[in-house]
Amino acid sequence: MPAVGYGHEGIAKAGLSMGQKADEKMKRAAVVLLSGGLDSTLAVKMMVEQGIKLTAVHFTSPFCNCSSRKAGCQHQARRVAAEFGVPIRVVVKGMDYMRIVEKAPHGYGRGMNPCIDCRIYMLRKVSGMMTEIGASFVVTGEVLGQRPMSQHRQAIEIIEKESGLAGRILRPLSAHHFPPTLPEEEGIVDRGRLLAISGRSRKDQIALAEDLGIRDYPCPAGGCLLTDPDIAGRLRDLFAHVPGYTHRDLVILTIGRHFRLNPRLRVILGRSQEENEKLLALVAPGDVVFTPENFRGPTALVLGESEPATEGIIGEMIPAYSQDELDVWVVRKEVIGGESLTFAGKKKAARDAFAPLRIGRG
Repeated sequence: MPAVGYGHEGIAKAGLSMGQKADEKMKRAAVVLLSGGLDSTLAVKMMVEQGIKLTAVHFTSPFCNCSSRKAGCQHQARRVAAEFGVPIRVVVKGMDYMRIVEKAPHGYGRGMNPCIDCRIYMLRKVSGMMTEIGASFVVTGEVLGQRPMSQHRQAIEIIEKESGLAGRILRPLSAHHFPPTLPEEEGIVDRGRLLAISGRSRKDQIALAEDLGIRDYPCPAGGCLLTDPDIAGRLRDLFAHVPGYTHRDLVILTIGRHFRLNPRLRVILGRSQEENEKLLALVAPGDVVFTPENFRGPTALVLGESEPATEGIIGEMIPAYSQDELDVWVVRKEVIGGESLTFAGKKKAARDAFAPLRIGRG
C-alpha cells in the first residue's frame, strides 16, 4: 500500500526539501584553524555564539613553541575544543611540509619560517577536508598586521588565491578590514557582530576575552621555533648534510647544543637532566651515546661516523660543560644494542674551544 499523501510528485518534493535542508546545514558549518592561542580561541567563541557548527583542525610539528604553564599547544587546542563542544582533528605537518621548508616559494621570515607557504599548506589541507566534514567556509583567528610576514594585506591576498579558498576564509577578529566573505554575503554569518582589530598589540583581544568570559589562554601569541636563529642554523646544516633526514632528526634539532665535527659527524649535548633523558629516549640501535661516569654533565648523542680522533674531542667536550672540578674525568661510550667501554681523561677543555664547531648558539 502506498504511503498516504505521497504520490511521485510528493516524493520528489520531499526529497528536494531534505536536500535543501542538507545544503542549509552545510552552509552553516565551518572548519576553524585552532592553534590553542588567544586569537583562534576568540574566533571559535564568536562563531559558536552565531550558531555556526564548527570542526576544529589543529596542525602540529616538532617546531611548535606554544607552551603554557600546564601543557603544550596541542593540549591547549584540545581543551578549547572541549570547552566549546567542538570536535577536533589533529594534523601532523609531515615530510611534505618539510620539503616546503627546504625551498619556500615565497621565502622566509627571520629564520627558516616559510610563513606564507605554511598558511597555504594548512589551508589546502583543510580545503581537502571540507566536503567530508560538510563545511562551506573556513574560520581563522588571523588579525590584519599582527604577524609581519603572513598577515599583511598582500600576503593575505596571495594566501587566499593560492589556497583555492578565496572568499571562503572568514577572519572574525579583522573582518571589517576585508570585503565581505561568501558566508557574510549569504547571511550565514552576521557581519555586524564581527570586528575590526588590527596591528601587533593584543590589548583588544585581551579585553574581548574578558568580555566573553575567557580566562585561561596561556599561549596568547603562539610561537614557531622556525623563527629561532639557532633552529634555523641547525635546519640548514641538516638539509646540507643529511638528505635522508627523518622525523626523529627534526625532533632532535629542538634539543640540546649541536656541534658538527666534520661533514659526516654531528654531536648533540643535553643542556639539562631533562634534555639528557630526551636524547636517550630518542636513540635507535646502532647510535653511539657518551655519558659521564664519575661527574655531573651532559649526555652526548653522536650521529654519523665517529673515529678515535673525534671520540677524543667528544671526551673533552663533555667535561667542558660540567660544573664539577676533578683531576680525572671518566666517560662511557655505548653503542646502542652493542658494546660499551669507558675511558678516562685529565683534561677539561674550555667551552670556547668548541665554539667553531657549534651549529647555532643553543
